[in-house]
Amino acid sequence: MTTITHTWLTQKVEECVATITINYPPANVLTPQGLMELESTLDELAKNERVKVIVITGTGRFFIAGADIRVLTEIHSSQEGKEIALTGQAIFHKIETLPKPVIAAINGVCLGGGLELALCCHIRLAAEGIRLGQPEINLGIIPGFGGTQRLLRIIGQSKATELILTGDSISAQEGRTLGLVSQVFSPDDLMRQATGLAQRIASKGQLAVRSALKTIQQGSELGLPEGLMLEATLFGELCESEDKQEGLAAFLEKRPPHFKDR
Repeated sequence: MTTITHTWLTQKVEECVATITINYPPANVLTPQGLMELESTLDELAKNERVKVIVITGTGRFFIAGADIRVLTEIHSSQEGKEIALTGQAIFHKIETLPKPVIAAINGVCLGGGLELALCCHIRLAAEGIRLGQPEINLGIIPGFGGTQRLLRIIGQSKATELILTGDSISAQEGRTLGLVSQVFSPDDLMRQATGLAQRIASKGQLAVRSALKTIQQGSELGLPEGLMLEATLFGELCESEDKQEGLAAFLEKRPPHFKDR
């Protein structure tokens, strides 16, 4: 196991799973420095062939409580505000399009930029008792890191509009009902479950994992005919892989497969 501690986050790699833990007390607010640390850490993990799945979580009672209010008060021009939004959007888009699965283990309060970060992760798990929301409207602004776009695509336009225009937050259980999070666990069990899920995904053939991610990521932005063509193309490519031969042989021989990711 290797652990690297930065100002805003801690990075740990154990076997094939990397865990990014946001550790910026007292509330894990999202700062410009935090965004830069997150981006550089993701770039490093994307190149690390040992890492197959990434888990992002927080410390204490917070996942991310929102943006740093002190930074917001220093924005005085529309151009400056737009540049900050575009920077955050680019980093979060990098998470969304990463060829390795990213799991958000939402351990605590997840508001504003915190929810926007969770929204771009491929799978979201949550702890019981947390709150999720986009409260930017209460500050006279709107979400700027993709919240207005991803939230409506995940939970539907009506409920997303309600949450964004009121600034109200919802519980983990309501988030599960809406499809915002896929599973809810007790706070003490969240990381065990998230790590277990990551390990199960890491045990699969990574050629297939990457192809599945690509079809889901790109397919959501394509029309159905184009999405189906992408799926057929990637399916065909996998049919030439060693992993496909191993997976079928293991199934017929009633044994666990031993994928080599090629």
